[in-house]
Amino acid sequence: MADAVFFNDANFELYRTLIYAESGITFTPTNRSILESRLKERLREKKLDSVSAYYELITSNKEELKEFLDSITTNLTRFFRNQAQFDALEKYVIPQVISIRKVPGTIRIWSAGCSTGEEPYTLAMLLSEVLSSAWNFEILASDISLKCLMTAKEGFYANNRIDGIPDNYLAKYFDKVDGGYKVKEKIRTKIKFDYHNLKNDSQQRNLDIVFCRNVIIYFDEAAQANVIKRFWDSMAAKSFLFIGHSESLFGMDTKFEYLKTDWATLYQKNT
Repeated sequence: MADAVFFNDANFELYRTLIYAESGITFTPTNRSILESRLKERLREKKLDSVSAYYELITSNKEELKEFLDSITTNLTRFFRNQAQFDALEKYVIPQVISIRKVPGTIRIWSAGCSTGEEPYTLAMLLSEVLSSAWNFEILASDISLKCLMTAKEGFYANNRIDGIPDNYLAKYFDKVDGGYKVKEKIRTKIKFDYHNLKNDSQQRNLDIVFCRNVIIYFDEAAQANVIKRFWDSMAAKSFLFIGHSESLFGMDTKFEYLKTDWATLYQKNT
């Protein structure tokens, strides 16, 4: 596997150009080693002896390309990650959406880059707690990783994965099973898990709330701008966007308004 071990500059340019074109994810010389290590894993699994041979495979086989893009993404998440944002959702955003809507109906949320499901399940539990019976909600949860989506759909989390879940939520929304906990069906049915590449239009429209946290940090400025524009197109006239606490739309040509609440900052489509 000499070609893979000595991942030369020409191969690096080929791969990072392809990855960017297919997903918007940017690899730089700084994180080149991550790409190389993931390539080595894929070559071992496919029993190939060169990165050139693997490049030929992923450019001719769409399913393998999906597997490859899955392998290069980082899927670090947990329940109630960045509690302040969920506080802002509960205490500011939901009351605002209800006030804007006036007539009870269904609140529509997109968890983009949902990884293994902790974020959309957190959202579903929280909305189940705070919404009156007059209101319903539905959550679309998407990711580029098929493996993560399979885990999310199953709704099983080992004992070491439930940190952050309040005890009353754990008792109400999970069943204790061997080795961990499984999300109850009444919550799982509120969420539709689906494969989606943020490079493409989701075809969603009139969404009330979008969560896309710690995802655009992997994109360059042009790809970030395209993703944010697609979010704008997918959202209702008065709606809310949460991004990662280390991410920002500052300096970006966007119509979203910066919104500072008592709990966390976010963005609003206010038209």
